[in-house]
Amino acid sequence: MQPIRTFDDMTAHLAGLRRVCRLAVVCGSDASTAGAVMRAVEAGFVEALFVGDCAAVRQQPCVSAWSGGRVSYIEAGSQIEAAELAVTMVRQGQADLLMKGLLHTDTLLRAVLNKEWGILPRGEVLTHIAVAQMPSYHKLLFFSDAAVIPYPTQAQRMAQVGYMAQMLHAFGIDEPRIALVHCAETVSDKFPHTMGYGDICSRAARGEWGRVIVDGPLDLRTACDPVALAVKGITSPVCGEADAVILPDIEAGNLMYKALPLFASARVAGTLQGTTAPVVLPSRGDSLEAKYHSLALAAMSLN
Repeated sequence: MQPIRTFDDMTAHLAGLRRVCRLAVVCGSDASTAGAVMRAVEAGFVEALFVGDCAAVRQQPCVSAWSGGRVSYIEAGSQIEAAELAVTMVRQGQADLLMKGLLHTDTLLRAVLNKEWGILPRGEVLTHIAVAQMPSYHKLLFFSDAAVIPYPTQAQRMAQVGYMAQMLHAFGIDEPRIALVHCAETVSDKFPHTMGYGDICSRAARGEWGRVIVDGPLDLRTACDPVALAVKGITSPVCGEADAVILPDIEAGNLMYKALPLFASARVAGTLQGTTAPVVLPSRGDSLEAKYHSLALAAMSLN
């Protein structure tokens, strides 16, 4: 498998797999969610299971005009009922992916995280992986965490590295390069999280997450720019060619997720990992295109 370098490569790869993922869409009656889902249905890698107010979903032109099959409707009387029903479908093996539509994030996450019938296994870490395609970078850049964990513990950060390595391998990158990012390239007790970076790098070198290169602390520029790395006289196995960066906290992650499209003409996508099935949890401000690519990213992580 050749490494996937662009979103077009990603969707073409999914089409080539000829694998159809069953997608439970919770309250997908808004135009951007319905449009993204139907685009994925048309592309051939999704079968849509709309859960919620089905009459409202059918009113969307992209849905009402579709006659190609692979679309089902499951009625629910409220957002809470829709979330619980969709999560139950995933838990029972009736759906492979879960997607948030027009409902509060907390409503869906309460169902996802329910200790009795939710879909986060005991001991697993719920985290968010995003990916950006930018004109200024020669390949996709993955990063975590922009949406879930406020200030990762050492254990949570190791889980983030593990999920990231799995995702990058699914994208055909045999030996991905992951940078542990900080505002400088030095370990400091003023920033306690950097004190654990060495252990993470050692675990990666011992093969804990398969074939992967992990180094840090690096700042974002030295992680992604070999010239900046050389100017600073830093030696790093990442070589300024990061495939992914693990960001220090949700503040940095969320800023990056929103700044890249705004200032760098980036296309972005994101999905939750750690659950028994990937969860697409878009922001209210995400475009139809971003939601579509997030669906594709979630489907890729099933590999």
